[in-house]
Order: sequence, then C-alpha cells, then structure tokens
Amino acid sequence: MAEVRLTDIVKRFGSFTAVHRMSLDIPEGSFVTLLGPSGCGKTTTLRMIAGLLDPTEGEITIKDRRINDVPIHKRNLGLVFQNYALFPHKTVAENVGFGLRYRKVSKPEIERRVREALELVQLPHLAHRYPAALSGGQQQRIALARAVVIEPDVLLLDEPLSALDANLREDMRVELKNIQKRIGVTSVFVTHDQSEALAMSDRIIVMSDGRIEQVGPPEEVYNTPASEFVARFLGAANILPAQSLGVQGDEIGLEVPGLPPLALPRARAPKLTGAGPASLVIRAEKLVLAPAGATRDGALSLPARVEAVDYQGQAARYFLRMGEHTVQAINMIDERPFAEGDEVALLLRPRDCTALPATAR
Repeated sequence: MAEVRLTDIVKRFGSFTAVHRMSLDIPEGSFVTLLGPSGCGKTTTLRMIAGLLDPTEGEITIKDRRINDVPIHKRNLGLVFQNYALFPHKTVAENVGFGLRYRKVSKPEIERRVREALELVQLPHLAHRYPAALSGGQQQRIALARAVVIEPDVLLLDEPLSALDANLREDMRVELKNIQKRIGVTSVFVTHDQSEALAMSDRIIVMSDGRIEQVGPPEEVYNTPASEFVARFLGAANILPAQSLGVQGDEIGLEVPGLPPLALPRARAPKLTGAGPASLVIRAEKLVLAPAGATRDGALSLPARVEAVDYQGQAARYFLRMGEHTVQAINMIDERPFAEGDEVALLLRPRDCTALPATAR
C-alpha cells in the first residue's frame, strides 16, 4: 500500500520549474531516499510533502487522504532538518515533548512518551540538559526523538547528517536506519551523498533537473543504472562508446573500439532491444588490476598503463590508459599499490558490465 503518493506534481518558482510532473508511490513502512545533486528538486519535493511549499499542480496524498490544502500542523508528520532546530532555552525533555504539548496530550502521557523516545535514541540520561551542552550527534538524536515521539504517519529527513563529521555520520546512519526499522515508520530521506543512500534505503529515487531518473532498490540502481547520469552519479563509472549487435539468445553482443567483442547477459542491458549506438558502463571497482599478462577464467585480460594513483588507505584509485580509452579502477591493496608508469593487465568480466542506448544520458 502506498503511504505517500505524488501524482503529476509540478512546482514552479516564477518562470523556473523546479519539479516537472513527478509521480511517485512511497510504500508503507519503507525507507525511501530522494538522491541527487544540488538543485535537482529533492528538497523541494520533501518540502511539498511536509506542507512547507504548495505544489503548483498535481496531488499529494498520505494514507489516501489528499493533503494539498492541509496545513503542516495537521499532517501528522515528523520533521528532522540539517540544523536540528532545537529550542536553546528548553531542556532536552521539553524539546522532545513540545509537539505532544501542542497536541494537548496529558502530562503523565507526555512524560511516558518522552522517556520512551529518549530510550529509543539511547539518551535518557540527558533529559534535563540544554542543547548547548550536547554534541552534534546528541543534538541530532534529540531532534529525531522529537520527530518520532508524536507517532507520525511519515518521517521526513532533510540532509539530517550533513553537519556531522565523517565518522559520526557513518555511526548515525546505522543508528537512524535501526530506529526506523524498530518503529516501522514510513520515512523519506533527502541526501546528495551516494553512500548514505546506498547504505540506508529500501528504495532510491535518483533525481536530476527536477525529474526522476530511476527508482529502485539500491542494488538495482547501482548495478543496472537506467541512464548515464545515474551511472556517473552513483559511484565511479567508466562509460565507453559502443555498438550494440542486438540480442543473441540470452545475451547482447557489443563492439567497443579497441576491445574484443563482448557478450553481456540480457539482464545487464534491459534497454537495448536491437542493433545501434550504445554505451558500455563499467564500475571502477569491477576492473581488477593484475601484473601484465595475467589472466583469469571468465574475464578478458586487457593491457593498460597506470597514469596516476590516488592512494586511499585500504584501497587505491587508479587512472589508466587502455588503448584509446582512459579509465579508472578502484582496487583493494594487498601489499603495495601499483605505481605510475606500471604496465598492468585489466581483468574484466562481461557479466559485471552494463549497456545503455547511447541516447540514455
């Protein structure tokens, strides 16, 4: 069942269209992420669901109830923002219970639910402190407790982790997803961070220029991108010009200049239906570097030269020249990384590639 439904939503600011006729179903109990670069329309979409912006056209429903004209305080939504928005003059308990007092909940019930919400975010011992005495991670947990204590129909999260440092951000994304699973609330999460989206989401909606590029589970969006934009935005991808030879049984034949003929599983090129211009997509971590001349069963061995190395600790990102193509590969480091100028073999399995029509940007 769709908990949230957007039907032909358009949002214009004067002559500028921020969201172009967007339709989307968000299943009950799911964790869905709106992912895309700055200016793609993801936050505008979230703010329309929240009631902070009115759609220019289209309809928004929550639990089959049209909410276009329902004010924000009557939508029963939990909101968590990047800046936490805690009241500095109120204690943690008062901040968490604010929405309940606004709803005229009895004092004993407020105390019980605030206590449970603080236990959920593992901060019951901070009930009497003020926000200024909390770390950034603690403030974020309090903001989350305040959002869920009202038992919302939908939890809306607008880049809630972006103000945290890298290590705390990783810890918080695990904690946030665990809390969402425990309470089962339908959640809509906005981020431009691909790793957050891949790690946390049941479904990812990739957006560009106010339009949906692709919707699907993280594995599907990452491994079978629907467009070159999605391939480039999620992770590091090599995109090479190719020519489709058409369907050959359960495979698609491809010719790439400077490479041997390739045969990809049909499922790896669902948009290719016949012969014509195409693009071959190879994820950087799927290209394995080995000493020159090395081979591997089921893989092509392609000669290449290392042009630059980006050392990343446990892994290295290599920039390589492979015939007439410049490609990148990301490999874990066993003993030492290959060095600039090394001649290597790039081991490539056709089943790890994806192919798109050349027109799919």
